[in-house]
Amino acid sequence: MNEPKHTTTRPIRVPVVLWEAYGRVCKRLATDRTNDLLDRMRERIREYGDETDRADLAQAEQELAERRARKGGRPRKRE
Repeated sequence: MNEPKHTTTRPIRVPVVLWEAYGRVCKRLATDRTNDLLDRMRERIREYGDETDRADLAQAEQELAERRARKGGRPRKRE
């Protein structure tokens, strides 16, 4: 399977009022929806994942760390 070289947007279906309430709660917790959802996914994988799932989590964490290290986003293409 071809793995993407970057994070991708994952649309989910959720009622607007639920999404808005969740956003307010995340704001009060000094986080955002993305980070909160990522934390929950990590928790579930650590608790219920098998060896393969945990290895994939480690790979994903590395990808996220590399993205954060760039801080400016993708490097500019050279002309």
